[in-house]
Amino acid sequence: MADSAGIQQGSPAIGAAGLVPAAPGAGGTEGSGAAGGSARIVAKKAQLRSSPRPKKLEKLGIYSSCKAEGPCKCNGWKNQNPPPTPPQTDQQTITVNLQEPCRSCSHTLGDHVSHLENISEEEMNRLLGVVLDVEYLYTCVHKEEDADTKQVYFSLFKLLRKSILQMGKPMLEAQESPPFEKPSIEQGENNFVQYKFSHLPSKERQTIMELAKMFLNQINYWQLETPSQRRQRVPNEDAAGYKVNYTRWLCYCNVPQFCDSLPRYDTTQIFGRTLLRSVFTVMRKQLLEQARQEKDKLPPEKRTLILTHFPKFLSMLEEEVYSHSSPIWSLEFLAGTTGGQIPVQTVISAPPVTRSLYYSASPVSVEPPTCGRVSPARKPNPALEPNPVVVGEKRKPSEPLHHEENKRPRVLGDIPMDLINEVMATITDPATIPETSLLSAHSARDEAARLEERRGVIEFHVIGNSLNQKPNKRILMWLVGLQNVFSHQLPRMPKEYITRLVFDPKHKTLSLIKDGRVIGGICFRMFPSQGFTEIVFCAVTSNEQVKGYGTHLMNHLKEYHIKHEILNFLTYADEYAIGYFKKQGFSKDIKVPKSKYVGYIKDYEGATLMGCELNPSIPYTEFSVIIKKQKEIIKKLIERKQAQIRKVYPGLSCFKDGVRQIPIESIPGIRETGWKPAGKGKELKDPDQLYSTLKSILQHVKSHQNAWPFMEPVKKTEAPGYYQVIRFPMDLKTMSERLKSRYYTTRKLFMADMQRIFTNCREYNPPESEYYKCANLLEKFFYGKIKEAGLIEK
Repeated sequence: MADSAGIQQGSPAIGAAGLVPAAPGAGGTEGSGAAGGSARIVAKKAQLRSSPRPKKLEKLGIYSSCKAEGPCKCNGWKNQNPPPTPPQTDQQTITVNLQEPCRSCSHTLGDHVSHLENISEEEMNRLLGVVLDVEYLYTCVHKEEDADTKQVYFSLFKLLRKSILQMGKPMLEAQESPPFEKPSIEQGENNFVQYKFSHLPSKERQTIMELAKMFLNQINYWQLETPSQRRQRVPNEDAAGYKVNYTRWLCYCNVPQFCDSLPRYDTTQIFGRTLLRSVFTVMRKQLLEQARQEKDKLPPEKRTLILTHFPKFLSMLEEEVYSHSSPIWSLEFLAGTTGGQIPVQTVISAPPVTRSLYYSASPVSVEPPTCGRVSPARKPNPALEPNPVVVGEKRKPSEPLHHEENKRPRVLGDIPMDLINEVMATITDPATIPETSLLSAHSARDEAARLEERRGVIEFHVIGNSLNQKPNKRILMWLVGLQNVFSHQLPRMPKEYITRLVFDPKHKTLSLIKDGRVIGGICFRMFPSQGFTEIVFCAVTSNEQVKGYGTHLMNHLKEYHIKHEILNFLTYADEYAIGYFKKQGFSKDIKVPKSKYVGYIKDYEGATLMGCELNPSIPYTEFSVIIKKQKEIIKKLIERKQAQIRKVYPGLSCFKDGVRQIPIESIPGIRETGWKPAGKGKELKDPDQLYSTLKSILQHVKSHQNAWPFMEPVKKTEAPGYYQVIRFPMDLKTMSERLKSRYYTTRKLFMADMQRIFTNCREYNPPESEYYKCANLLEKFFYGKIKEAGLIEK
């Protein structure tokens, strides 16, 4: 597809979430009978237009003022014998008599339609179409319950009624005429496709165009919520501005779909970003939910497009819709181009300034437990909490990083800071920022959730019950919601037990709130004196999963605990939760000493104890953003290095002369690539020096807290079958005896025996056992001591 081609509208049934337009009077929702109602109106008009001319005159006479001589104020002929309701099928055969008197003014039908006798059949059919539209709007006025919508229907009813009396075409009287905002939604979407995807191959670009058409089509047939409905859902929004756009949408887009006597416009052509912002969040949610519910009905060729690519497309578009500095909404985006490839590099504006990644160092009290804390995307509700503590509030380490950077000594081989700054300038230059492919599977798990929090779609509150403060109704409702979520998502856990812990004043819950209701949370209990927190329950409601909420929840919990100087999590995970906790940085290698947690946390049968150690230098809620930037830095540095060493050297000719082997370092260009000779470690030639070094290392190993399982040979009574599995046993007592006898004449012999201890342990014991964990920790400690002694390269 040519780059200059615009995105055109498709049929209303593109994709899984194709919604048919709802008829006016449906209350602002998608009515299932809407398409049928529209078809009935069209069929009724066709039937009336095919009627005999006298029948048409009778119909128009009902809406025509009396033209008889003398003052007559009758504004429509009324039959003295009105047809039954509903009309019978044989009523159409009744002969129309133009001398039939009017029930109101007694003048004949002919006096009411005398002005219509000489008009053309085409004009008469047009007026008949207006008549049926008037009747349809009259029904809508009486059925509609929403006051704002009813007022618009009534205004349009009077407009069409007046146009029949005056035999003119209905013209909407408004201060502004379409389009109401530039660029339009359609143009903004075109700009978005050019801005983000102009670099893609033609096949992938065609996929993007399909998605764009699908989205534009959905907007054109989307039913806006009424102003009253929106005020209930978003009470703090500009209600007057939305009402203006809602009225315009009804008059120019929605009602004309059924009343074709009114001029009709596509929503995407006359409205811009303002209207799109007001509907995008709800629209995206409903479209994806409908697609998931109807995934089994999708044709195979559409399934991947709808279920995989469409959500990612919407996430990227969402960022541009709500960004204050997105260039796609600039009128100058296409300036200077008349077709062909749009020069993207000339229209990309500077990216928005990202917020600081660290929290403020202001002290925050853990109590009271009932205080809610909200994300910075929304302002705290003063009625909810008098002194709120904000989840996601910026923190910073005890000493700023730039000071640490200045104090840190330079290491040989470090990259010069001027080069780092130059690369940083490159990756933040909007003209050279690499675009994230929509079809990429490597986007961060919490990216969508972080975006939703930034715009206030979701909130995070740490809440808890209290026995010494006045109950807060909203917090109690959230606690009940959390109890329901945990009960549904953790069916094997007794409901009474969940209720007891959720409402226990010693426990707190980080709750995830969306549209005012709880959709997930993490229940935990802090043990400040022991230096850890126990995670009790963790769940997200099933219809909100696979959106990154679980990862973002855990990241907020980590930030909260870093602020309160608790740097260890412990939890018992069942077989279904182990995968989730591993992704969040948990492992079976528990760093907290057993004496610290035994007797404090609850033990669950059949579950695995997992732990996570927090790093206070990491801003967890922005961690994926930082990693992404670091990858770009490394990538640019590699590219620069490759450009420097990209040189072709002549081949080696020495082998033709009979040389069988040469030193690696003699290969031309090998050192320029950064290659260094492999480190072999330092071999101590003095036996006494070797003995004293190995003795010191062995003594440190034996003194380690995790060395107790390896102090002596394994007893057969304690480990039946051990010597059938382990053919070459080893222990620290045996190593001490060998060291005394001067068996270790080289460092390799000593290291081989020590390594055998760890290997044997892991071979015989299961990974979740205490012995297995001790082997891992002691091995790490041992190699650290070996490096300190200079026996191997660091």
